[in-house]
Parts: sequence; structure tokens; C-alpha cells
Amino acid sequence: MTARSMETGVSAAGRAVGTQGVWARIWQQDGPGYLFLLPWFIGFFGLTVGPMLTSLYLSFTNFDLLTTPDWIGASNYVRMFTADPKFAAAMRVTFFFVLFSVPLKLAFALGVAMLLNRGLKGLPLYRAIFYLPSLIGASVAIAILWRQLFSGDGLVNQFLANFGIDGPSWISNPRYSLWTLIILSIWQFGSPMIIFLAGLRQIPQDMYEAASLDGASKWRQFWKITLPLLTPVVFFNAIVQTIEAFKSFTPAFVISGGTGQPINSTLFYTLYLYQEAFGFFRMGYASALAWFLLVMIAAFTAFSFLTSKYWVHYDD
Repeated sequence: MTARSMETGVSAAGRAVGTQGVWARIWQQDGPGYLFLLPWFIGFFGLTVGPMLTSLYLSFTNFDLLTTPDWIGASNYVRMFTADPKFAAAMRVTFFFVLFSVPLKLAFALGVAMLLNRGLKGLPLYRAIFYLPSLIGASVAIAILWRQLFSGDGLVNQFLANFGIDGPSWISNPRYSLWTLIILSIWQFGSPMIIFLAGLRQIPQDMYEAASLDGASKWRQFWKITLPLLTPVVFFNAIVQTIEAFKSFTPAFVISGGTGQPINSTLFYTLYLYQEAFGFFRMGYASALAWFLLVMIAAFTAFSFLTSKYWVHYDD
């Protein structure tokens, strides 16, 4: 062996030892932290990223849970937009629900928050009572109770009968069935109400005092002071509640019996996705529906952030 080759071998060994030393120091410094994060990494990649990538692959296949997935390319997406009338019905119902439930819920939540912000005695108790529907409103039990309230002989029609009004069967009438779900969504106003109340507490009171001295009415103070300073909170609540509205499933499933009837008037997008996946075992098509829902929510969120600079006012 020549001196040059020996020198090369020694330098390579030195670099290897040096690299090992660097990794040893990194492990000593950061190793315990990564060990603590290991359960989260396992959950994130095993329960979130892995299933999402699998679903993306299945959206390009014909898969029924019993046979091997058959690659069909973009056929599921082509069928979705060109040959599926129930997809169009589900989109129409879902957008109608989002369009009316979210603004009405936010308006109601803001109104209640402004009432509570007046310094009522027992505020923590009122706050807990009003927040309770947000905790239990999406449960199966509340959906069953709602179905009983709005049935043909339910409590709502019994109340109307006291005034001589013959109420319809709200659940089975396509003119009113979706509105019962919108009312249920508005009833769950507690979560945005708490956030609105926190935002109202951050508005300086001296601004209202100065506006009162200038002769501004309460209505003008609301439009010129309260609402502009509350736009970041409105923006946050609008994003969160809209996403939740797009994902709404349990009330429609329970109240309609999982069918979206009558006449597909309560066929939410998520309910239709469930039917395709677990009713007809068209898992490939259901995966395509799920990915389109993800893209739709992402597009709405991106659009909201892009337009927020025109109406959301921050302190700076």
C-alpha cells in the first residue's frame, strides 16, 4: 500500500469519525425532544397523512372494499361533474345551508354577546348556559330531539295549535325540512358568542364615550366603532363556522334517516359521501367526493384570506 492511499484511508476514517461525532452531539441535544414527539409523528403520519394519501389514490380507482382497487384514472371526477344528478343536488343543499346558517348564526351570536357585554350580574352562568348548545348540539340525542320537536304532532305544532295555526310536518315537507336544520345550526351559537364576547371586551370604552359626546347614536356607534374593530373576530368566526357548516353531517343523517329525504332536500354533501361509501360501497367514488370537498373548503378559505385585506381592520 502506497503512502498516498494510506493517507486517503486515514482522512476518510477521520471524516467518518467526525460525522459520527456530529450526529452524536445532535442526538444528545435533540434526541430526547424527538423521542417525546415520536407518538405525535406516529399519529400524524399513520392516522392523517397515510390515510389521506391512500384516499387520494383510491379516488382514481374503482374500489368496493372486497376486491383489489382497479385504476380508472379520472373517471370518478368526470362522473361527478357530468353524470351524477345527486352530486348537483347535494352541492345545492350544502351551499344553501352554508349561505343561510353561517350569517344567521354569527348575527345571533353577536347580538347575544353584546347583551352579555353590558355587565349583567351572573355573567359566568349566562355564558355557560348559552355555550351549552355548542357542546351538545351536534350529538345524536339532540338530533333525535329536534326530529321529535318538528314532527307532525311535535311540540312546535302543539304550540302553534294554541293560536289556531295548523302547522305542517316540518321534517317531511321539502319546503321546510332544510330550514329545521338551519335553525338547529343557529341554536348552536355558543362558541362564536364566547369569541365575540372576548373581542368586545377588547374595544376601548373611551371611544364610545367620545362618540356619545359627539352625538352619535347607538346604531351609528355599532357601525362605526364596534363592527370595524371587531372584524378580525368576525373573520375568524366566519372561517371556522363555514368549515363546520360544510362538514355538517349528524343532524341531517339522524333527522332524514340517512336518506336525505324528502326529495333530497336534506342531502348534505357529507351525507351523500357517506351513502356512496357505506351504502353502495363505492369507496373510490366516495374518495373523489371527499377530495373535492377538501379542495372546495381550501378554495373558500384561500378566497377569504385574499379578500380579508379589504374589510378586516387590525390594530396596525
